[in-house]
This record gives sequence, structure tokens and C-alpha cells, in this order.
Amino acid sequence: MNRSIVLGTLLVGVFSLPLMLAGPAFAQYMGSGGEGAQDGGHPSMSLEAQLELAKRKVDYAADNPGAGSGTPYMDAGGVLGASAIAAAIFGGIAGAFFLRGRTGKYAKPGTG
Repeated sequence: MNRSIVLGTLLVGVFSLPLMLAGPAFAQYMGSGGEGAQDGGHPSMSLEAQLELAKRKVDYAADNPGAGSGTPYMDAGGVLGASAIAAAIFGGIAGAFFLRGRTGKYAKPGTG
């Protein structure tokens, strides 16, 4: 009992240490360059620059309706392709367990 509590506490400490040492996630708010430096030399964009960039993205999407979102749905790296690959892998594993479970020491006689 005492040993499992110590082991559990140790595991919680090991897995929570990186979370305590990690800084705030501010990378999503930084631009890809720009004038000025804040937070130790990280480039940042002003609000006006971000709004202009967002407006250009919307204009580009409106001018090119056939471009889509860029997500390759039918590609192996896309949504449906990755889903099909995952279904095949996990389905194969489930099928192997199902077939393996029909035989063995505890299987009902005459069922497999």
C-alpha cells in the first residue's frame, strides 16, 4: 500500500514537472517578423499589421474559390485517408483478438 502511494506520487511529480516549468504559450500571437522586438528579441506584429494580413487572406480566399482550405481529404495524409488507415490497423488488431478469443482454455467446447 505504502509503496504504491510513493510510486504514484513520484509518477505525478515526474509528469507534472514539465508543465510547471513551461512558460506561457505566446507563439500563436507572434507574427512572422516585423519591426521591434519584445520578450527577449521575439518579433511581434502590431494590431494593424495583423488586421491587414487577415484582410489579405480573406481577399485571397474570395479571389480563388477553387483553392479550398488546402486539406487533402482523399490523400493518405488527409482526413479520410488517415481515418481509413487507422480503421484498417485497429480493425485488424480487433479481428485478431476476436479470432484468438474464440479458441483457448476458456472457450466453450464446440464453438471454435
